[in-house]
Amino acid sequence: MHPQNELLLEFPSLPENVGLARVAVAAFAGQLDFTLAELEEIKVAVSEAVTNCVVHAYDGQPGRVRIVARREGRTLEVVVEDYGRGIDDVERARQPAWSSDPERMGLGFSFMESFMDGIEIDSGPGRGTRVRMWKVCRSEESAGGGTPARGGGPAAGGAGREAAD
Repeated sequence: MHPQNELLLEFPSLPENVGLARVAVAAFAGQLDFTLAELEEIKVAVSEAVTNCVVHAYDGQPGRVRIVARREGRTLEVVVEDYGRGIDDVERARQPAWSSDPERMGLGFSFMESFMDGIEIDSGPGRGTRVRMWKVCRSEESAGGGTPARGGGPAAGGAGREAAD
């Protein structure tokens, strides 16, 4: 992997860093021809993943969040991880409206799954959480619908899900 195809961020798990993460990843993703709508979807997915780290990983104690974003061909991959308490039951946590915090809506993983082409979650008690998401830029493969994020090429469509592997 060439260094110019990768973005690495690590920052304290503070609420004010959610916006930093979403803007940095969107700027990096914007180097592909994602539509403005797709860039917004990426921003929401990153926000949800980072917010989960901030809210759930460290029980209000200081902690770190690490993001690695990569471009491989026409695919953007984003890995968001923390080193906190982990998730006891990943499948239950992925269910819409379930949250370990009754004050939260519990839709974070649902949004990530809706807005990205794929998501994998690796977590367990005491070993932190690693969320890997990917999205394929289809701007050259489809025609019509949407506004390109930057000049050139037709807008991306919503074709089926594909894995980046």
